[in-house]
Amino acid sequence: MNNVITSNLMPITEKTQNIRSSQNGSVAIIGGGVAGSTIALRLAEIGIKVTLIEQSDSLVNGPPICHLHAGGSFYRDISDEQCLTLLNQSIDMISAFPQCVNVRPTVIAVPVHDKGSPSTILPRLEKLRRQYKQLVAEQPDKKRLGEPDQYFQTFSRLELENLATKPLPKQAICAQDWLIPVARKLDLDKLQYPVILVQEYGLSGFRFSALASLAAANLSKCDVLTHTQVTNIKENDDKNHARWQVSILDILNHQTKEMHFDYLINACGFRSGTLDDMLKVPRQRLVEFKAAYVARWENCQGQWPEVIFHGERGTPEGMAQLTPYPDGYFQLHGMTQDITLFENGLVKSEAKSAQPKLPQIYLNKIENGWPEPIVAQRTLGSISHVSRYIPEFSQAVVAAKPLYGAQQIPGEDPKLRAADVSFYGQYYARAEIVKASSALAASDTILQQLKQINLLNDDVHPSHLAEHYLPVTASVSLTSVVELASQIAEQRNYPSALARQI
Repeated sequence: MNNVITSNLMPITEKTQNIRSSQNGSVAIIGGGVAGSTIALRLAEIGIKVTLIEQSDSLVNGPPICHLHAGGSFYRDISDEQCLTLLNQSIDMISAFPQCVNVRPTVIAVPVHDKGSPSTILPRLEKLRRQYKQLVAEQPDKKRLGEPDQYFQTFSRLELENLATKPLPKQAICAQDWLIPVARKLDLDKLQYPVILVQEYGLSGFRFSALASLAAANLSKCDVLTHTQVTNIKENDDKNHARWQVSILDILNHQTKEMHFDYLINACGFRSGTLDDMLKVPRQRLVEFKAAYVARWENCQGQWPEVIFHGERGTPEGMAQLTPYPDGYFQLHGMTQDITLFENGLVKSEAKSAQPKLPQIYLNKIENGWPEPIVAQRTLGSISHVSRYIPEFSQAVVAAKPLYGAQQIPGEDPKLRAADVSFYGQYYARAEIVKASSALAASDTILQQLKQINLLNDDVHPSHLAEHYLPVTASVSLTSVVELASQIAEQRNYPSALARQI
């Protein structure tokens, strides 16, 4: 493992072995994904002693991330309320983690064969634009998605045909610039009109990993333990000692140690149920195994937006999604059983266990990687799926192993996308985000709980609870984030282009 990464992460030492209550209380966060890392930074920044425990070798190493959900335009079937929540949460994430954002819009197209229509999407987008406009009017620093009036724009077929005749701009400045390369390559006969351009930006998982590591290293109250597995948790009834006794295994050195904490946060993602089971805490949840694929289109020209073609999930006509990166690399989703979705890949917990049981074949993929023939089959299938609407994309080739993992969904509704935290008792919280956009909202909810149970110092400024106080992330340079993110991508056997800005 590269020293640049390990130098930013704290090994298990005697210093961290027996942590006791401090004035602000001590908090264990188990799981260093987007949720766990965000909560750790937020709490440590205001003086709470945090230990972030992650069993892999670096932070944010879970299911694929490719975009914020600044309005939920990828999901036609979720409620307007969820879309408005995702809009607000995405704006906050851009403010707190600007180095991780790829500022480029998303094109939404509805195929001719689809049962839906662009006309059914527009009323929701109008509602989102009004909400964004109101937010900016009340708090001008919320203007993170461009001008509110330009939150989305529509384009007729004639407008696209005209754009296709224009020269490619060196740098996209306006909405029309972003659409020129797309208009040149789309099969316009396959689409309903208008086509929509919306300010749904990209989010780099590799840069998020790098920023979380670099920021944590700058916080004296944040210890990060990687290569560390939680093997057992006990609740201590003695009020003179910290409430939780956590047994951990140093995976590299095969050493078991004990740590003690006042508060416990379960941020284990799709494995959250394993901690619930340790504590004999019931919880209903779903887990879904998903994958995205990496292709390279060397003949790609121009600066591309993200492009999605709506479709009925789980059918051969499921949504196709094209996410751009530098040097002609694209991340691909196809909401069909042969591409992103998997047979029996959505499972639910049972009465005897809070941990849904994924079929072993998918656990093997998560833990051991993919057989090459399956990588080729599914990546080529995703290329074919997109090339129905962009014929020249058929020239793209397999460029890397898939981006994959399992996603938890609390409760019983597989369509739920806006979620953050649930509690069991006063001293145990579960971070149950479905989308990265919800991570800051989860930290807010947990902070309010810590305040209620008096685990915060009186000198914590009230505004730091009400606002997302994260100067530590602002202090990390974009150059250092991109440099480390590129190394992380290569260490995980992905092209460094996936870590760079478009």
